[in-house]
Formats: sequence, C-alpha cells, structure tokens
Amino acid sequence: MKRNETGRDDVALIPREVLFGNPDRAQVSLSHDGRWLAFLAPAEGVLNVWVAPLEAHGEARPVTADRGRGIRSYTWAHTNEHVLYIQDRDGDENWHVHATEIESSRTRDLTPFEGVQARIQHVSPYRPDEILVALNNRDPKFHDVHRVDIRSGAVEPVQENPGFAGFITDDNYAVRFAERITPDGGAETLRPAADGGWEPFVRVSLEDALTTGHAGFDKNGRVAYWRDSRGRDTAALVEMNLETGEGTVLAHDPRVDVGGVVRHPTEKHPQAVAFTYDRQRWEVLDPAVQGDFERLARVADGDFWPSSRTLDDCHWIVTYSADDGPARFYHYDREAGEVRFLFNSRDDLAGLPLAPMRADVVRSRDGLDLLCYATLPVRANPDGRGRPGAPLPTVLVVHGGPWGRDGWGFNSNRQWLANRGYAVLSVNFRGSTGFGKAFVNAGNMEWAAKMHDDLIDAVEWAVAEGIADPERVAIMGGSYGGYATLVGLTFTPEQFACGVDIVGPSNLLTLLETVPPYWTPMIEMLTRRVGDHRTEEGRELLQERSPLNLADRICRPLLIGQGANDPRVKQAESDQIVQAMQDNDIPVTYVLYPDEGHGFARPENRMSFKAVAEAFLAEHLGGRCEPVGDDFEGSSLTVPVGAEQVTGLQEARGQG
Repeated sequence: MKRNETGRDDVALIPREVLFGNPDRAQVSLSHDGRWLAFLAPAEGVLNVWVAPLEAHGEARPVTADRGRGIRSYTWAHTNEHVLYIQDRDGDENWHVHATEIESSRTRDLTPFEGVQARIQHVSPYRPDEILVALNNRDPKFHDVHRVDIRSGAVEPVQENPGFAGFITDDNYAVRFAERITPDGGAETLRPAADGGWEPFVRVSLEDALTTGHAGFDKNGRVAYWRDSRGRDTAALVEMNLETGEGTVLAHDPRVDVGGVVRHPTEKHPQAVAFTYDRQRWEVLDPAVQGDFERLARVADGDFWPSSRTLDDCHWIVTYSADDGPARFYHYDREAGEVRFLFNSRDDLAGLPLAPMRADVVRSRDGLDLLCYATLPVRANPDGRGRPGAPLPTVLVVHGGPWGRDGWGFNSNRQWLANRGYAVLSVNFRGSTGFGKAFVNAGNMEWAAKMHDDLIDAVEWAVAEGIADPERVAIMGGSYGGYATLVGLTFTPEQFACGVDIVGPSNLLTLLETVPPYWTPMIEMLTRRVGDHRTEEGRELLQERSPLNLADRICRPLLIGQGANDPRVKQAESDQIVQAMQDNDIPVTYVLYPDEGHGFARPENRMSFKAVAEAFLAEHLGGRCEPVGDDFEGSSLTVPVGAEQVTGLQEARGQG
C-alpha cells in the first residue's frame, strides 16, 4: 500500500461496506394520521419498508419482503394502512406499483403488466382508497392516466394520452393540464377545451423550458404555483390566479433558482422555499411557521428539511444533513414545541475521520462562474482552509444529467476518495441546473465542447491553487459523467492520468437513436440541447462529439462499468468503445453486471465495483487501497475484458 500524500498513514481506512452498503435507515416518513413511522432499512440484507408506532420506533418491523434490488422509494397511501412503492426487474425501469398493507404485510402488485412502465401520478386525501397511476400499456411511447383501487387492484382508465409528455392532476383526480415539448424544444401547458380537445394555456420558450414548470395547486384548485424564469434569469416561485391569469411573485433569488417548496399539508399554499447556491437558505413565506423554522435551525448543525408532516400538521419529521456525517432524523411535536432525536442514517459513521467540503467559485475561460466543491483528505486539511501543504493526487468527479447539479452534504463517493488520499473536485459546469436559465442554456449544443472546457478550467484552477498534482488527476463519473470521462480521455487524451466511466454513452448518435420509447415526447428537447440525429448537420455534430470516433486517441488507463439492462445508456454504448479500443490494441478493463440497469442498485454490486475502482485508482494515482476481502461475495460482477489490467482483480474474482 502506498503512503498517502500527507506523508502519513495513520488516518483510519474507512471500510467500503460502511460507505456503500445499505444505510441503517433512510426516507423516514409519517403516516398521514400520525400513528405510524416508516423508513427504509435492510431486511435480510435488502432494503425494505419498516413501520413502527410513532412513539415506539424501536418496535419497527419490516412490512415488505423484497429480496432483489431493494426498495428505493415509497410513499404512504391515505388509507394510513398501506405503503406504496415501485419496483422494476434488474434495472429495466419497467416499474410496477405495489401496495403493502402494514398490519398483515400482504403486498399487491397494482400494475401487473409485463413490459410496461408505471408511475404514481397522484395520491390524495380526498380519495384515500384510490391512486392515479400513469401507464404506457396502450402505447409504449405515451403514459395514459388510470385510477387504481388500492384494496381490490381494479384499474380504470381516466385519460388517454394522444402524444403528451404527461398530465397535471389535482386532489380530486381531475386532469387539469397536459404538457408537451414543442418543436423548438420549448414547452407548452394545455388545458381541456370545451369541445373535448386541448387549448394552449402557457407556452414557454426553449430558453425557459428547464427553469419553468408547474409546482402545485392550492386547496381549492383555483390557484396554481409555478417555478417561473420568464422575464428574469433565475426561476421565482409564482402564484397564478387561474381565473384571471394574473401572476404574483412569492419568492425570488437573483443568484439561484427556487428549490424545494414546503406547502401546508391540507391548505396547500407555500409556506417556505429553499434557495441553494453553495448552501441551503430558507425563506419563510407563512408567519404561521416562522417560529418553527427558527426553532429547527437551532436544533443541529447542517441543512435541514421538513421531510414529512401529518395532515393535522401536529407532527413533523425533520431531516438534517451534514457534509462530514450521516443524515439525522428528528421528530418535531409542534404542539409541545419539542424536538426529539430519532436516529442516524448510518450509525457506523460515528467517530470516523470524515472530510468537510469547501465551496469555491472558479471563473471559466469565457467568464462564467462555476461553483465547485473540493473535499480533501483529513490530514491534508488540518486548518480547514481547503489548501493542502503539497499538491495531491486528485479525482475530478463529474455529475450526471447533465441537467442536475453538485451540492453540499454527505457524499459516500467523496468521503471514500478523500479517505484514500485523493483531493476530490466536483464542478457545476455550464448546463448544470439551479443557477438560472442563462447558465443552463450555455450548455446547449456544447457537449464535449465548452462543457468540457469548464471541467478543464476547474482542474487548472485546482493545480494553480496547489490542490491538484497535474500529473495525477483522474476523471470519473456516471451517466453524463461517464460520457465526460470518455471525452476527457479522447478529446484531451493527455490531460488525465486515468478515467472511470460508469454507464456513460460513447456515441451520441446511437444514444439518441435508441432512447426508451417513453422518452419520445422529450426528443425535441434532447435534439435542441445535444444535437439532432434526424438531420445531416445534426448527425455530423453528434459524430464529432462522440468519444467512440476518437477511441484510437486513448492513451491513459480506462475502467468501464455497465449494467446489462440499462434502458437509457444501453450496453452497446460500452461494448462498442471497448471493441474499438481492442481493435486499436489499447488496453481497457470492462466490468459488466447482468442484473443492473442505469447504475448499480444492489449493495453487493456497488461494493464490488468500488473495490475494482479503488485498486485501479491506487495503481494509477498512488492512493491507499483496502483489500478486496469479501466485497465480491454475492455480486454478479463479470469482467468481459481486461481483468489482468487491474492488479489483484483476477485473483479476487476467483475468491468471490
């Protein structure tokens, strides 16, 4: 094992199992009547829904019995007797909606249709025994709205979809609006017309399409709330009177788009909104909760979120996040004014040498402000200034989307890499969301161009600041981040010491030609922001921006991870660049999981891939490496190509 770059090895090596295994608890929520507390936790090693009386969470028991990839999200039905969750098969994203009766643990598949994707459309207190579900069982490209009886499983059509991206419904299960992408890549909201068709209501240009959208109705359905960037750069929270069409700005920040909105559980009006630049800032709109937010801000360090509330608004679950510790869950009794600690998300993190994050703003070469986060090894950052005594081997971790963003908070990947001796750099490059429409639109048609320049500019900043050793910088990411990794090793082949690509597309042309059928309503948005595969000019651009066509330029080590069932970035995206590298006698290591999709959901698979990636990075950057141990046990990992390129991989596979 090589020494870390602080010249010391006395920082405890945090086991991968602690960072990447199942959390002890996650997604804590209350039943609507306040009787029950639910959360996700492992049962026989698989994430399931656990339920307990609110005042006796130590009596929690699993009520679901998933034994596959685990349950990753759930919600309470308004019966207060059922939890609802979705599950697919091995990552194929053909989600089924399930309802589990908490007393008996009986589970019913409410959408037992093969090859069909189901989405929970709406859950309402006014129709407690029913939910709205969107299904593409009639046409794979479009989701129709159905009403489903939770107790009987009866399915009744409500609204056929003639070609829309989706529908907006209210608590009475009325279809109030339809949404579609316009030919210019913008968006249009339509409302039902008197003749039974649809008429335009709100039209949004391409410029505003990613920063404007519906955010709910009030209790009576006469007022709609919108995140709206029209007439301004950042999205404000706007209240619209649906009878007059008049809009009123409720909250706005000139630096960032409005983020999360906290609404009253029954009246439905916005009570507080979150704005996040480097850290979260609350703006309280309703005096009725001003004291609550002030009290909660004093409970614990970190950013907090009222993640669940009872219908009578007497009880809240409040989640606190930190950058150097687990999420913490509290029960807030509003009537008593008492806040009671429940539990952590990961108990094993207590007392471990976890690293804080530091935010910095980097100026791009053409004048954009790029909010970046750096996470340094604990021993390299003793004074908390974020500047090590000597440059460190560094991993540039690129977020996916690309229409997402990096933010502050605990992140297993950052902690893992920092603990192994690396500086970790996360960049909100142009095209990232949350920073206004000018910033997100600056990424249009800039894949592998200015979006990549931003990443290079951030790396050069880290070098100039003495954070990064320019000879030992890796690039790593998933989805768009995987694509960025391939771009880094092909368009700038000598910039990075190595790369780790996870489910990243290698050919933008084949990516767009093979999108899932239910992405069809979004195709105009994709072609306006990435490139149009339907025109000669667009195909030429997509080919120019595809790493596959420059595979012969790769001269640095590459590790690729892929799920065989990925419906978004299909296995062929990884297969074809691996083949191109082999055709050019360029070594590559390719790890394939037959039971995964767009990312690795099973903890056994996550840990096995992290073990491979850790050995790979240690070999090429010189960081620390935990032995594989039993991290391959139970994993479906296969290595079609290049096992010999990672020291110890062949031997570990034989033991797994």
